[in-house]
Formats: sequence, structure tokens, C-alpha cells
Amino acid sequence: MLTIKPRLKEVLKEKGVTQMQLSEMTNVPQGSISRFDKNDRHVDWHTFSIAKALGVSVEDLFTIEEGE
Repeated sequence: MLTIKPRLKEVLKEKGVTQMQLSEMTNVPQGSISRFDKNDRHVDWHTFSIAKALGVSVEDLFTIEEGE
């Protein structure tokens, strides 16, 4: 079984980008960005837009752990 946890806050810190800057770069509402790490579901275009704007893969926005 896979355990998938969002890690956008960490990626933003690594890239030196604020939520507001990312919102402007992606046209994703700042509120959606703010809730990204708390949500169980993510809008597809939000996820891909965020990854593209930050120059990372979609997988980089999440911690993926394989369990038994």
C-alpha cells in the first residue's frame, strides 16, 4: 500500500517562493495553494500547473512511501 502526503510547503521553502507568488505564476487561487498540504484530493490542473511553475515533477510535490 502506498502512503502519499503532500509537501508543497517544503518545496516552496526550498525554491524561495511564497504562496502568493505561486498563485500569480499559476492562476491557482492562493486559498487552494494554502490548503494543498491539508487536502486529500487535488485538482489535476492545479497540481500540474504548480509543478510546472516550480520546475519540479508532480511526484516532487508529494512524499510517497511504500508500506506492507
